[in-house]
Formats: sequence, C-alpha cells, structure tokens
Amino acid sequence: MSQYQAVKGTRDIFPEEATQWKYVEEIVHTLASLYGFSEIRTPVFEYTELFQRGIGLTTDIVGKEMFSFQPDPKGRSLTLRPEMTAGVMRAALQKNLFSSAPVHKLYYIGELFRKERPQAGRQRQFSQFGAELIGASSPAAVSEVITLMMHVFESLGLKGLKLRINTLGDTQDRARYREALQAYFAPFHEILDDASKERLEKNPLRILDSKNPAVQELVDGAPRLYDYLNDSSLQDFEKVLFYLSERNITYDIDHRLVRGLDYYCHTAFEVTSSELGAQDAIGGGGRYDGLARELGSSADVPASGFAVGMERLLITMEKQGLFAALNHPGPLVYVVVQQQDLTDHAHQIAWRLRKAGISTEIDLAARSMKAQMREANRIRSSHALFIGTEEYTTGNYTLKNLATSLQTTLSLEAVLQILHKPAARELLDV
Repeated sequence: MSQYQAVKGTRDIFPEEATQWKYVEEIVHTLASLYGFSEIRTPVFEYTELFQRGIGLTTDIVGKEMFSFQPDPKGRSLTLRPEMTAGVMRAALQKNLFSSAPVHKLYYIGELFRKERPQAGRQRQFSQFGAELIGASSPAAVSEVITLMMHVFESLGLKGLKLRINTLGDTQDRARYREALQAYFAPFHEILDDASKERLEKNPLRILDSKNPAVQELVDGAPRLYDYLNDSSLQDFEKVLFYLSERNITYDIDHRLVRGLDYYCHTAFEVTSSELGAQDAIGGGGRYDGLARELGSSADVPASGFAVGMERLLITMEKQGLFAALNHPGPLVYVVVQQQDLTDHAHQIAWRLRKAGISTEIDLAARSMKAQMREANRIRSSHALFIGTEEYTTGNYTLKNLATSLQTTLSLEAVLQILHKPAARELLDV
C-alpha cells in the first residue's frame, strides 16, 4: 500500500463508476443539444474578484469556502472556481458574444472546489453540470432552463424529486422586503447567531436560508417576499408557473427559498431528493439579470441557468437502483496466445482487429492459455480468437463464442467481416 492517500475531500473514480459518470454525461450532452445549448469550458481558476463581485461578499462561498492563492508577491489573488456561472458570464462578456447574436445558450460539465466539511455527496473537489441561457430572461426562457433540467432527471429515470420554486422580485421589491426583514429581526438581535447578525446588516434575505434551528423558528414568522412584489413581478412569476404546468412539471411554491448566491433575481428554484438526508439539494438555479453589470458590463444582461451536483445525482441514482441495468460490456474479442513464440504475431492480429474498429484485449503478462481464458471470462469478453501454430501456418483462426462455447475456423478477413455484423455472428452461432 502506498504511503500517500488522496487529499481529504477528494476521491478517485475507478472504471466501473466512471461508466456511470459517462452514462449521465452522455444524456446531458444529448439533451443539451436537443434544446440548442452548446458546450463551454472555462478555466479552472479565475481572479478572486470575479467571485467576490459575482457571488457576493456576504455569501458563505466567498466568506468561508474559496480556495484562493497568490502566485507571486505582486500578483493578483486567484481562486479555484467554486461555481460556474460567474466564469461563464465573464467569458461571454470577454468574447463579446452579444455582438454576433442577442441570445446564447451554453452548458458545461466541470470540476469545482470549495472548503467544505467532506461528507456523502459533498466533497472539496466536486463536479457539476449546468446550463446558462444568456441574453433572455423572459418567463419562456426561464421555463426552458427548468424544463431542460427536469428532462435530464426524467431521462435518467429519477423518481421522487421535488421542484421548489420562488420569486425574488426585482430590485425595488427586494429593497422594500429588505427593510421589512430588518425591522422584523431587529428585536431578536440577541437570539441571532453571528452569521445571521452579519447578514442582518448586509443581506437580510440570506437569514431565510439559515440552517440554525433557533433562527429557523424566527424565520417561520418572518414577512414573505411574495407580499412585497409589484404587479409586473407577480405576472412574470405566474407565467413561468404556467409554462411548467403546461409541460406537466409539478412544483411546490416555497416562499422561503432564496438560494445561496447574491446574483439571483425574480425566479429561483431548487430540486431536492429524499435520498440525500439533511443536505437534500440535488440542483437548482434561477434568473440573474444583474450579474453582468456586477462584472463590469455597462448594462444588465438578462440571464438564467441551473447547476446540478454530479456526486449527489449519482448517489440518488444508486439508491434508486438506476445503475442495476446499466450494461458494462467487455471487449468483443480476447486474443488467446497458445504458444509464447507466437506473441508477436498475436499482437499484430490484435492491432488489425482494433484498426477495424473491433474492441479487442490481449494478454500482456505472458500468462498460460488457461489463465488467459480465465481473464477473458472475468472481463466479460464475448469471443476468444485463438493464435496457435496451425492458425499461424494456415492463416485460418479459431473464433469461439464464450457464451455458447460454439466455435468455427475462419480466415482473418472473414473474422473481421463477421465481428462487424451482429446478425452474421448469430447466424453462424459465433
């Protein structure tokens, strides 16, 4: 055993589990394309100010969870990305994408980093997939983002997920609500924990997101943002709900849902799973029209998006048995070397098979023929192709179906032709 271990909060993903990851990723790629989203890949680290301005100084992410470092004494602070949206918006503004078209639909699958206490589904290095619709934030645009997310969950076969949704209103709505919250919580100042006291002054809406049971009791009696919305904000939210209902997407309106990032406005949403315990959020998102201005744009850029935690998604799928039927195919052919002096020839045959697009495995440890057959069965190879003196001399090779034990002798060209045609393999029982 190595004296070195994976860094706390990180983990290795071995081949069988990687198959599960690829399965999810392929569905994400397919459905994102179906909805007209194109993939974007941004740097794994950015200037720290990007997240301070984009996410918000009062958030736990910026205050407690970022991995920041300074490359040299005179350099600017850099941060491993703790979320994707700010980086995607930065990239869109830097590239001036809006000069070519008013609306851009981007999606991603990427690694992120936060200083969190490691636990199931929550690591310091973790993965997300998500989508950002930049340039439009109409109810139709917001509902399309939510629909894509829920379509992914449906295609994966997930059951029992709950979509919670709320509206945060516009800037004026939140300003009125902010004053109402400060007035409500002020008499309870001594009861509030330190984090809530700080939020009371800087961003009282974040108190609604507190996980402290004592604070939650106070939150239960707090004013509702919904009661401070203007007619335009209410109509916007009702239209989003209309689109979701039209698509048979069920939801629960949660007036306490504010999400953890400062850049959200109007619609915010979150999807939870009962399979995950107390930390039950599997994904979420919302609208963030003001983020571009925070990052230096001269005007707001309408936008909305979502992100889903891959680790939490995979835990939920595992608990629901959704990987049980996932096929883990072995190679189509295992080349079995009967005499070691034919090893070079056997490797040439394996190369020919692979060049022809046939999944092929061959022994690399000079094992006996019996051991090679055990290995072929262990890795679930469909066929064995035997290389012996007679095969080498005649150019005809024995191909055996490892499921039926039936075998036949064929030229290499015939082997290539048959292995390329499943119907022909069945006809010849090989």
